[in-house]
Amino acid sequence: MSRVQLALNVGNLDAAVDFYSKLFGTEPAKRRPGYANFVIAQPPLKLVLIENAEAAGTLNHLGVEVETTDEVVTASDRLQQLGLLTQPEEKVTCCYALQDKVWVHDPDGAPWEIYKVLADSQVRDIKPVEVSKEACCQ
Repeated sequence: MSRVQLALNVGNLDAAVDFYSKLFGTEPAKRRPGYANFVIAQPPLKLVLIENAEAAGTLNHLGVEVETTDEVVTASDRLQQLGLLTQPEEKVTCCYALQDKVWVHDPDGAPWEIYKVLADSQVRDIKPVEVSKEACCQ
């Protein structure tokens, strides 16, 4: 099953985890320094919290988690054929996970990733992805 991912910048991770645990009635699936993620059954959602006091209350990025790397490749090919500028990444460590992914940006610059988690990692390595939005939605 695929699910939408919403990654938010938060000013206080403990307070955010407490709030979202109450809101969705579940504890984080993964908790690391400066990072937590929830796998929510209803509504199907992967909620990621990234401690970043300077950008608290803002969107970090959006995503769609898929079941296989083949789905990532298919999505990447489809988006390229539609004229969108993509940035594929294979076996990258991000958000405490080894992943295959492809990035695109919406017309306003919001970053979207389509990704498959390959394995857990002890490395945070959260970095902004630069993909020009010039080729988007022409």
